[in-house]
Amino acid sequence: MSDIRTKKLAKLVVNYSLQVKRNENVVINGSTEAEKFIVELYKAVITAGAHPILRLTLPELGYFYYKHAQDHQILKFPDHFDYMVKNAQKYISIDTTPNTKDFSNIDPKKIVNRSKVTQPITNYIVNEHGKINRITVGFPCLALAQEASMSLSEYENFVFRACLQDWKTLGEMMDRILNKFKKGKKIHLVGENIDLSFDINGDKAIADKGEENMPGGEIFMAPVRESTKGWVKFEYPATKSDKEICDIFLEFKNGKVVKSSASKNSKYLREILNTDENSSYLGEFGIGLNPNINKFTNNLLFDEKIGGTIHLALGMAYKANGGGNDSAVHWDIVKNMKKARIELDGMVAQENGQWKI
Repeated sequence: MSDIRTKKLAKLVVNYSLQVKRNENVVINGSTEAEKFIVELYKAVITAGAHPILRLTLPELGYFYYKHAQDHQILKFPDHFDYMVKNAQKYISIDTTPNTKDFSNIDPKKIVNRSKVTQPITNYIVNEHGKINRITVGFPCLALAQEASMSLSEYENFVFRACLQDWKTLGEMMDRILNKFKKGKKIHLVGENIDLSFDINGDKAIADKGEENMPGGEIFMAPVRESTKGWVKFEYPATKSDKEICDIFLEFKNGKVVKSSASKNSKYLREILNTDENSSYLGEFGIGLNPNINKFTNNLLFDEKIGGTIHLALGMAYKANGGGNDSAVHWDIVKNMKKARIELDGMVAQENGQWKI
């Protein structure tokens, strides 16, 4: 029997986040561990008078593909998927996994090369607002509960608490902070494990109030491409294609990473940085603002929303933020700011995780 919160989350995504309209095509992209949620999303899309299009994956298929696919298969552009996306108005991606370590022993070059091939589709989904609106939505499953060191019941409570809240009230609070950054030009992040500065086009800063991610709860903007200078060390591990990279250190000069290190999977870190000419530049600076997320779970969709954290994304800058950095990579890394401060145009905006504006 489906949890009533699953039905509420489906309605929230369809009616609030995406505002699905009659006769729209809505892609629902998910795996079998989210079966009950997919059913409720399907029902909500039908109830809205729209047309659900299911894109389902099964456990083990992703691993088998990357383990055994030959070069001509890795490099084949998925025309069928491209057609599906180009003929849809809304896109729902469900963030679950049957196994958080599926790709741990896969050759990273295969994953990087595949991401280059599919990059035009990814870019279309995330950047062509007006043509297609998308949302990534979290849903509880056993593998992610284990990753968060919680029982499934505890993790269900955590996920639904983060998502099922008063987004109107939270959005008003986020807008008050956002409006300060919209007038800003220069960011300086300084304190424990960080001394980093860059310029921003503040007028293009955005608040995610549960409309692009569920849970939402961040403001984000794009650093001016060649302005970043300084260094940062990340306390939290970061995961990319099921590979955990720990103690990441990045040093920037003229916007580009000129020095990097990690205590675990440092080779893969270098692979990511060398994906293309723009993957070693920053594409996003984000600030966590969700009051119901206060624990690191090793799931970026939630961790980047923790209050008192920032996240920096290597690679692609969203067009809505002003763009300026196209890449097959968009990889967010979360940084604890409980012993550091955010300075906006020389004024302290946040210190030790507490807002001063």
